[in-house]
Amino acid sequence: MSLTAHKLTCLGPHGFYKLAYTSRLPRRSGGPPVVCVHGLTRTGRDFDVLGERLGRQRQVVAPDMPGRGQSDFLPVKSDYGYPLYLSAVAALIGTLDAPEIDYVGTSMGGIIGMMLASQPNSPVRRLVLNDVGPLIPKAALAHIATYVGQGEEFDDLAAVEAYYRRIAAPYGALTDGQWRRMAEHGHRRLGSGKLALNYDPDIALPFRGELADVDLWPVYDLIRCPTLVIRGGESGLLLAQTAQEMARRGPKATLFAVLGAGHAPALMAEDQLEAIEHFLAEGAVP
Repeated sequence: MSLTAHKLTCLGPHGFYKLAYTSRLPRRSGGPPVVCVHGLTRTGRDFDVLGERLGRQRQVVAPDMPGRGQSDFLPVKSDYGYPLYLSAVAALIGTLDAPEIDYVGTSMGGIIGMMLASQPNSPVRRLVLNDVGPLIPKAALAHIATYVGQGEEFDDLAAVEAYYRRIAAPYGALTDGQWRRMAEHGHRRLGSGKLALNYDPDIALPFRGELADVDLWPVYDLIRCPTLVIRGGESGLLLAQTAQEMARRGPKATLFAVLGAGHAPALMAEDQLEAIEHFLAEGAVP
């Protein structure tokens, strides 16, 4: 099993762009491909640990969504939004030549997953939502608005790592090596020689206007595939009452709580890896 990098040509409202993604191919197949989609400011490399685990028996693909990582930054910034994100992931799924897939999405990636799974004839067989649900409070969006797209610049990798240790503390307990990898994959070099975060600051445009609660219950209620909801025990984005309601309606999700984490669990700890692996294999958690 090896990690390979690819670029897929996609079409947006204002022309073609390149969508970067990584792929792991197993030595032998043990199920449909797994598509892993990251959160708002992150990249597909967030799923390296999970990909190594699942990639023993599954193909695992993880895109850098447009404006992030190795994917193109879009020239028309208003194109950053869910219609474009959905078409990008659908195009990627189309390359897998598989009748069905399993899907793991963190935060924004989970919203994309809900939208895909709710569609008629959806190829999503099993869905994992990492710390996101159909109701997102205005307060959580306001918190995101305080740090996304601020255009921070850093002198070196150590400063980038320090930033992530502060801003991503709710991810839970990570090792020194995991924090360092987050910094390595989470920065880009500017023409000035300084380092910046590895995304286009203009992905923050939707957070610069009037904010309100996001209500996607009508979307969630259309989902029929088995669904696992992972919730950080201290999350302010996926409230406990929302998670409990997700277990009662729509696909009647299985809930898995990660104590000591907020938004969003990093999916690197053994209990989180085991829960996802078992759910994708059996449709339940151990």
